[in-house]
Amino acid sequence: MWDLTKGSPIKKIVLFTIPLLIGNLFQQLYNVADTIIVGRTISIKALAAVGATDSLFALIIGFAQGMTAGLTIVTARRYGAGDIQGVKRSFAVNILISVAVSLILTFIGVFFARPILVLMQTPHDIIDDAQKFIVACFWGIGVTVLYNLFNNALRSLGNSRAPLIFLALACVVNIIFDFIFILFFHMGVAGAGFASVAAQGLSAIWCLHFIKRFVPELQLSRAHFQHLFREIKPHLQLGLPMGFQASIISIGAIIVQVMLNTLGSNAVAAYTTAGRIDFLATQVSLSFGITMATYAAQNLGAKQYARIRKGVRQTIMLSSVISVLMGALIIAYAVPLCHLFVGNQQPAVIHMAQTYFLYNSTMYTLLSLLLIIRYTLQGLGHSALPTLSGIVELLMRSFAVIFLIKLLGFTGASLANPLAWAGALLLLIGSYVSVSRKLKALETGSESYETHRTQPEFIK
Repeated sequence: MWDLTKGSPIKKIVLFTIPLLIGNLFQQLYNVADTIIVGRTISIKALAAVGATDSLFALIIGFAQGMTAGLTIVTARRYGAGDIQGVKRSFAVNILISVAVSLILTFIGVFFARPILVLMQTPHDIIDDAQKFIVACFWGIGVTVLYNLFNNALRSLGNSRAPLIFLALACVVNIIFDFIFILFFHMGVAGAGFASVAAQGLSAIWCLHFIKRFVPELQLSRAHFQHLFREIKPHLQLGLPMGFQASIISIGAIIVQVMLNTLGSNAVAAYTTAGRIDFLATQVSLSFGITMATYAAQNLGAKQYARIRKGVRQTIMLSSVISVLMGALIIAYAVPLCHLFVGNQQPAVIHMAQTYFLYNSTMYTLLSLLLIIRYTLQGLGHSALPTLSGIVELLMRSFAVIFLIKLLGFTGASLANPLAWAGALLLLIGSYVSVSRKLKALETGSESYETHRTQPEFIK
């Protein structure tokens, strides 16, 4: 396990982030593998059908992923404070909450998929395949939620390496299952969905087995599930806002998808292709952000206030440089990257994807700053401000798609993300500066951050 409260901040952050980054890349490869295999073995319309479900899937799964990340912030804080029994109680209540949420989300996803796709104005020529794919994915919400919980629980204790191994194995299994379900069982796009579910289910099993054998801090007995009523509130206070924040952002993506659907199947395919590559390119920034939530939470528990500020400064500098380089690479190699997904016989799709990269890849630094600041605030226990920043993202994306798509077509859709990042970042920068000042004031004192942040003048 990594103790992020000692040693060189940036060294610990980078070493923790590297396996997390590789793991996130493997997780994105689930979607990339589905897209490539579907686009090259079935049809371009099948590719568009999978892409048409992206925002809806992100709405449901994003809530679950954000919620489990928020739940385990409490776990990380207790680990940093050396409260192992508190860690166990936290993990126990997180399991109960995750199971309950999984049942609710599965019901909503499976039984309301078709009406929602209709409401989203999904093109008639791809809506049937879109429904088949998303329903297959929704049946596996339970294993996805539990996998993310186990993953985040390990990270809260400083272990980002074990989840990497499970993801790598699951990615290989996913690709194998894709070919088996699609080419041999002829299950079409639904086969891609079931392949991803099966792979994540195996990941969850492997992760749980590892915890039982090698992580005593998370090994539970029946006693740890008793008398947990008091534990529910502090966990939900962080878990639900982070889940809703992810959902708010996904609602903006759904609005983009609705307007994008009006531009036709080629536009949906182009946005899907560019979005898949974009997700991979931004995993460095996302990984640094996720690391900072654990880093801030552990150091908050250990009352290492100066260390929090130093780690944030160093991470912002490093992540910004990497974001500029990554954006330049994506723009330079946009065409061959797109060929991986749609071949070289779709010039209209590739041209629109290049437009997307032009406006998005040049703005990766904005996203990097946003994710680092947002996750740091969440790690420090601030849930309202990051959620408010999600609302700002929703408003900016809505503006882009409602007005700019009508004026600029696909270019307007391509501007949605940069506008959302800029608006949310402007909100959070001022808030983090205020929080940083409070941390600095506590560096030489004995007062705790939790006590200090309840004072009326402190920004919550």
